[in-house]
Amino acid sequence: MSWFKKENAKPEKVAEINTPSRKLRTEGLWLKCEGCRQIIWKKDLESNWNVCPKCGAHTRMDAAARLKLLFDGDYERFDTGLRSSDPLDFFDSKPYRERLDGMRAATSLSDALISAAGAVAGRPVNICSMEARFIGGSMGCVVGEMITRAIERSIARRMPLVIVSASGGARMQEGAVSLMQMAKISAALMRLDEAGVPYISVLTDPTTGGVTASFAMLGDLNVAEPGALIGFAGPRVIEQTIRQKLPDGFQRSEFLLKHGMLDAVVPRLELKSYIATALRFFVD
Repeated sequence: MSWFKKENAKPEKVAEINTPSRKLRTEGLWLKCEGCRQIIWKKDLESNWNVCPKCGAHTRMDAAARLKLLFDGDYERFDTGLRSSDPLDFFDSKPYRERLDGMRAATSLSDALISAAGAVAGRPVNICSMEARFIGGSMGCVVGEMITRAIERSIARRMPLVIVSASGGARMQEGAVSLMQMAKISAALMRLDEAGVPYISVLTDPTTGGVTASFAMLGDLNVAEPGALIGFAGPRVIEQTIRQKLPDGFQRSEFLLKHGMLDAVVPRLELKSYIATALRFFVD
């Protein structure tokens, strides 16, 4: 029998390349920019603080990354143990308490805000950073209490305050309790102003509803990121109410700057230096 041919020989098994251990996973590694529609390597976007390296479009950023961008290094967090009491015993597609538990597990936060103190260009500053992933960054009693406490710490320690807004507005699951936070925070900001401590408001995409109608627009300096959606009611609701077509760019930060509603539109990569310069003007 020929040494190179075997009759009735069983073919050897060949390892399949599509076994789970050999699959190439590419899902989530590439993203499409909403500005230029180009495909971007996710790590390139994250290393550039979620700003498109090709066209400069700003994508949304979580609260922890925002603090890492603004602070010089380590920072101290406050009020991490606060929890909503579910004052209305609210239920929609699921109980509100269950929704809160799910959000806490998904974001590792107690609610839609991180309150922290650290240094910005060497200057001690209190920063409150909102988390849009937590029920749309909505403001309930916990967010209102955390911001109010941050304001009170700023007064007691004579530390400037920065609030970075990213919110859909007051939280409907807490009804009038959430709406009360608008007046509560505004009154605290009045005390901050009387104490002569500066407050800088940073508006990001999106900043809407009761947040816009209260503390987001009450800064000594109101600045926004490029292309951020800022308003009270959404453009679709406004068009249906007034029965008119809204102008291009309506409720975007550049439109608000043009019409005197903002003091500046600052690119994300320049935001820390801009805040540091502004605080030198206010304090020194």
